[in-house]
Amino acid sequence: MDTSIPQSTPEPLKVGMLCYPGMTLLDLTGPQAVLGMHSETYMIWKSLDPIPTDSGLSINPSHTFENAPEDLDVLFVPGGYSATEMMGDDEVIDFLVKAGATSKYVTSVCSGALLLGMAGLLDGYKAATHWAVYDVLEALGVETDPSRVVHDRNRMTGGGVTAGIDFGLTLLVEFRGEMVAKMTQLAMEYDPAPPFDTGHPDKAGPELVAMIRQGMGDGLNQAGIATAMRKRGTSTPA
Repeated sequence: MDTSIPQSTPEPLKVGMLCYPGMTLLDLTGPQAVLGMHSETYMIWKSLDPIPTDSGLSINPSHTFENAPEDLDVLFVPGGYSATEMMGDDEVIDFLVKAGATSKYVTSVCSGALLLGMAGLLDGYKAATHWAVYDVLEALGVETDPSRVVHDRNRMTGGGVTAGIDFGLTLLVEFRGEMVAKMTQLAMEYDPAPPFDTGHPDKAGPELVAMIRQGMGDGLNQAGIATAMRKRGTSTPA
């Protein structure tokens, strides 16, 4: 990897980020905090109306599906509780198919991978998603990998929510080199030291995992698998 200090300022990256109602705010703002230092960021949705996120804050789109820039350096999709609803939205999937065909990198964090999978953009690639919805991604025929960030050729996918910052830094290496990514990490003072070691199901224990699955996973998975099966022309497994 190139670890030299950059001597000139390159052209900003063109990063297109899909936005949709109910998305997880940190899924989007984590990667944007990293990539936004080096890019022109386009927030893309059906209209320019403010989009409510799962946190109660709203995102203002800058472009619609019709006027979104072409030939993006990065097409990015965040996740959220409404991801399974977006899986069944033809306008969303059609946009991803079109944009994904001309983007240098096709990427996601968390359950955003389900939308890429629904669009066929992960066919033949390994991918990560939030730990609670791997079965939905597998129902779409995608080969899964539980790593924090999965890089398979020009596809890069991150795990759940906070993995977005790791994802952004890993992706930045591909465009700007390791030294720029390290400088960006330092500028953000990204030096996580969580108070608990329960951030992954392998560490959290069965009781906490069951509580989270009950609260978010089951309904999301059932809806997502049903949509995946309809796409493939099969019935939902019993």
